[in-house]
Amino acid sequence: MKKFKFTINGNIYEVDIQNIDDNIAEVDVNGTVYKVEVDKTMQTTKTPKLVRSVSVPSTDSEPSIAKTASPSAPKGTGSIKSPLPGVILDIHVREGDSVKVGQKLLTLEAMKMENNINADKEGKIVTLKVSKGDSVMEGDVLIVIGE
Repeated sequence: MKKFKFTINGNIYEVDIQNIDDNIAEVDVNGTVYKVEVDKTMQTTKTPKLVRSVSVPSTDSEPSIAKTASPSAPKGTGSIKSPLPGVILDIHVREGDSVKVGQKLLTLEAMKMENNINADKEGKIVTLKVSKGDSVMEGDVLIVIGE
């Protein structure tokens, strides 16, 4: 752990603290190991632990699982929002089409990568809010799905 040099009455002592458990320290003095009891409890210094907050993804990792709707809303209704800012490359559905959970709705280019936006609810496409080539921001409503 730590090494020290002591000079006591003209004699040089090389002391190496090897281990500390509660108030007992193992020290090596000039090659001889001693167990020394200390009056107070000593604590070994620890490297601080970096704590990061849990990040929540803006999209589901399991797109084929339906989300729960609010009890007052009709089943299968809601809107599909953009998970990232980007450009709409392709739209795979039209207004009036019936969609199922996990079906590919459109392709979004974000950060030079193509991202498939899938349906997270079942129903009929009520409104397409975007067209091919449109730029969208995170959270913009792309498609409205109804019954």
